[in-house]
Amino acid sequence: MDKSFSTSGPKLEKIQNYVTHVFAPEDPLLAEIRERSAREGLPQIHVGPMDGLHLEVLVRASGARKAVEIGTLAGYSGVRIVRGLGPGGKLWTFEFEPVHAAVAAETFKRAGIHEKVEIRVGTAIDEVRSIENQGLFDVVFVDADKVNYPAYAEWAAQHLRVGGLLIGDNSLAWGMIADETFESEEDRDAVRGLRAFNDFVARSGRFKATLMPTGEGLTVAVKL
Repeated sequence: MDKSFSTSGPKLEKIQNYVTHVFAPEDPLLAEIRERSAREGLPQIHVGPMDGLHLEVLVRASGARKAVEIGTLAGYSGVRIVRGLGPGGKLWTFEFEPVHAAVAAETFKRAGIHEKVEIRVGTAIDEVRSIENQGLFDVVFVDADKVNYPAYAEWAAQHLRVGGLLIGDNSLAWGMIADETFESEEDRDAVRGLRAFNDFVARSGRFKATLMPTGEGLTVAVKL
């Protein structure tokens, strides 16, 4: 039997420092995205450095060439996705806020990948219909409004290829996923959306799924 140990307090901090030192998840370009987006007044809700690395590794392992991202923000996760795509790969990314999309467009130019990325501005749950004729897709990454996560999962189930990946960020709901009471209606509704997303990929029979207990929680599901 494998030994278990408690990952809390000083022990957890030492492990986090070790992992960051060995795997070096953030290069200068990625760090610059965080700094520039802060200067532009964007919310600092990018994927964490290690989860960004997880995302790139998962995309690479899947052999993906066509990817969809729900929630562009400043383009940090988009860069990670494109880095993992195979030859001729393309990312369609959806962002509700025009200001965020403009910052992301600059990110993709600085990263030298703007020709591989198409940014769509608007309500993602409506806008994704405009690219359905480009599918089937290899990867769908969801990191947007949590209330609509179940709807994004349903869309992915229809438009991913068999063997394609659906990846959902923040799937531990900032530590609230198993809570019964909440400080606000916004928190409650977000947790309900994330629970429904997790339940769908785990129990619908359309995916084989797991939840990676990272700092933010990454749900990873393979289309059956």
